[in-house]
Amino acid sequence: MGEVAERIHVTRSRAKPGGGGADAEGAVPFRGRKPPWLKVPAPGGATYRRLKAMIHEDNLHTVCEEANCPNVGECWERGTATFMILGDVCTRRCGFCNVKTGKPTWNDPLEPLRVANQVKRMGLRHAVITSVDRDDLPDYGAGAFVGVIRSIRMLSADCKVEVLTPDFRGQEMPLAKVIHERPDVFNHNVETVPRLYPKARRGSDFLRSCRVLRMAKEMGGEEVLTKSGLMVGLGEEHEEMLEAFQVLRDHGVQVLTVGQYLRPTESHLPVARFWHPDEFAALEAAAYEIGFESVAAGPLVRSSYHADESAREALERRAGQAA
Repeated sequence: MGEVAERIHVTRSRAKPGGGGADAEGAVPFRGRKPPWLKVPAPGGATYRRLKAMIHEDNLHTVCEEANCPNVGECWERGTATFMILGDVCTRRCGFCNVKTGKPTWNDPLEPLRVANQVKRMGLRHAVITSVDRDDLPDYGAGAFVGVIRSIRMLSADCKVEVLTPDFRGQEMPLAKVIHERPDVFNHNVETVPRLYPKARRGSDFLRSCRVLRMAKEMGGEEVLTKSGLMVGLGEEHEEMLEAFQVLRDHGVQVLTVGQYLRPTESHLPVARFWHPDEFAALEAAAYEIGFESVAAGPLVRSSYHADESAREALERRAGQAA
């Protein structure tokens, strides 16, 4: 009984993931005008429509749609997508996330094969697999990641596999199951600076996430690239970001992404401010100075944005240092 109680996550109001109430003083109004560097064309090209139909035909979910990613049009037109396994209902309620929360019922033992088949049909060279948090499952969903990695390797041997996992509540065994399959990239996002965790990531812990990343690197060694990402716009300061970068690097993280938080609905956490592209350039330069092997920082950067290029850059940089 005690073990079950430990796994159950108590969330904030499901109707108001951002905690409800009026926007904080000085926050960007939800319907306020966005700066020009955040404006992107609405998706709707031929490739986008074709991939959307294919994915929905197989009853698959993508984080591109579930999280309202601003790059969905660009990425799908390039023929890439990030698959979200284990359903579209999350057991946690982060104040910034647009994925539904509640009691998941999704259980499809054939999902790994369906995802792998879609990867093959799309001709992907770099597939990203993520999931909702499944604190209701004994292994927190690790077995599903294992199944997808094995299935992709079986059907598309040349395709690189990147996994973007939950924190598995910090448990070593679920993580070990995933790393045993040697994904090319292991990604786990810390999302924001430690000070903002109580309001943005209740139920999660910054240092616990860092430990997951460190354990992944220790288990995977040189065969697995480690990666993490953060958002700006929730009220963090520049120095706090640099401190978080340093902690991640101290825990063996090699690839870093930084993007602008965009409020999904009026019920989510407000945007404190929009960071200018020059500020992202400064963060990127500082991150390289700290020692990351690949950094992508920009207003529209998301964790899986140009994931294949980030992995390739990290590997090339490492090869250059070894030469």
